[in-house]
Amino acid sequence: MLSTQIQKIGDWNPQLFREIKGRFKTRNIVLATGISLFGQLLLLMYHFTQLPVLNPLDKYYVNRYCTGNNKSSYSGASCFILNGNFVIDWQQWWLDIFIWLSFLGIFALLTAGTFMLIGDLEREEKRGTLNFIRLSPQSTQSIFLGKLLGVPSLLYLAAALALPLHLWSGINAKIPLSLILTFEGLVIAASIFIYSAALLFGLVSSWLGGFQPWLGTMIVFLFSWILSYKNITKDGWDLLNLFSPSTILPHLIPETFLKTQRIFGNSDASYQLSQLKDWQWFYLPVGETAPSTACFLLLNYGLWTALIWQALKRYFRNPNATALSKKQSYLLIAYLTILNLGLILQSSSTISQLYFIGFGIVLVFSGLIAALSPHRQTLQDWARYRQERLKTGVKYSLIRDLIWGEKSPAVVAIAVNLLIVAALFVPATLIFAETGDRNQIILGLLYTLSFMLICATIAQLMLLMKTSKRSLWAGGTVAAGIILPPMILGVLSINPGENGGGLWLLTPFALDAIRYASINVIVSTLLAQFAFFGFLNFQLTRQLKKAGESASKALLKS
Repeated sequence: MLSTQIQKIGDWNPQLFREIKGRFKTRNIVLATGISLFGQLLLLMYHFTQLPVLNPLDKYYVNRYCTGNNKSSYSGASCFILNGNFVIDWQQWWLDIFIWLSFLGIFALLTAGTFMLIGDLEREEKRGTLNFIRLSPQSTQSIFLGKLLGVPSLLYLAAALALPLHLWSGINAKIPLSLILTFEGLVIAASIFIYSAALLFGLVSSWLGGFQPWLGTMIVFLFSWILSYKNITKDGWDLLNLFSPSTILPHLIPETFLKTQRIFGNSDASYQLSQLKDWQWFYLPVGETAPSTACFLLLNYGLWTALIWQALKRYFRNPNATALSKKQSYLLIAYLTILNLGLILQSSSTISQLYFIGFGIVLVFSGLIAALSPHRQTLQDWARYRQERLKTGVKYSLIRDLIWGEKSPAVVAIAVNLLIVAALFVPATLIFAETGDRNQIILGLLYTLSFMLICATIAQLMLLMKTSKRSLWAGGTVAAGIILPPMILGVLSINPGENGGGLWLLTPFALDAIRYASINVIVSTLLAQFAFFGFLNFQLTRQLKKAGESASKALLKS
């Protein structure tokens, strides 16, 4: 019967049939079932051991699951004994099981699923079967849907077996079923987003080889671990909470236990809930209720997942293409900037928010440089095509091609994205920032943007190298340029405002140094950065011209 059902799946999605057929063996099913049931049994046994036990030597008992005095304490209350047995607060006991299952489920689904998907793509690439799949008549959506549903299918089985205990513990903790299902829906949305990102990471980082799945899993694990402890802080860092389904958990805690429950943090659930209810985006109360919080998170997951699937379709059929089109990058940066701007308006400290903005710009644009910068062969083809168009006198707009073209260098597109950030943040700074902070904020933003422009040009120059390791060279050089200068200045104890502190103006984190720098120093360092940027672009233009000429000669000889 199982084979018949699998055959029906094959008629609907051949890739899913291929994945499930290779995994749904009796041994694998028994193993997944055993791990899930044994894990649930261990969790229940652990919580049973936390219940109070009668001891003739003890006259006073305090336990988390008792129902006596001091119930507002997290550590527990004094215990009542009735007819020789403790009066247990079973609602609190089941609530703890629900919280533990929720977090274990998030970690297991996201980390194990990421490892499986990236590892599967790495094996397909190594065996050469990925190119065979590319040549199949299936659509890209069908192939990756089959991967997404089929590769972690045994993990889904284990999660499905844990679902009854999760529902039962939530219901016994007197959490409304609608809220439990809302949370589980967010976990599903988070899994789809993370798995889609894992598939894209597996495609674009094939040069990492066997290290791919470990790196991807480590990133997801650390990201999930940090977010499990992060409360709403009403500043730009709250952008991270949009990627964690655990953000909504304070809304699920019954009011009776807000003082006694902690959700993997140092503060109790009452504080976490009050912070969440005060969460605003452009002064809209997005965290006030569970439905509004869920909708905010689902919208974010949906937009990111849609963008990732567009990138998957581009890159899978043409591995030489960039992961993002330039149009998609403009929409992405506009979305992130508006999203972040709406969150930081709630913050009381404008300057402190600029540290987050500067760090965010460096992080996001480092990824954007990697996603938009074409490699040597693509640039050679573009340069040759441009020269041929110029020779034949065909009407051609270089600016339009640099802004929108799929194969043109990425420097102008990065500049446009940086202009989008500036166009949104500068007016907001003039309107909302304190008068004394405005110049420092705008100059700090200008320094960071100009530094990232230089990084984009360096990366594009490195990707023109003839070596097969040009991606590694480009990434390593940009990373060294971002990390090493601040690290060296820190090791040498050179701080802004001290002797030599002006050197911080040559890093992407120039905000503090601006406060102590004179006008002459600021102007000279900005001019030096723009001059260096001009020199790099002169070198890039010269190399592109040379690459186009050599490609044309090689084509004529052949």
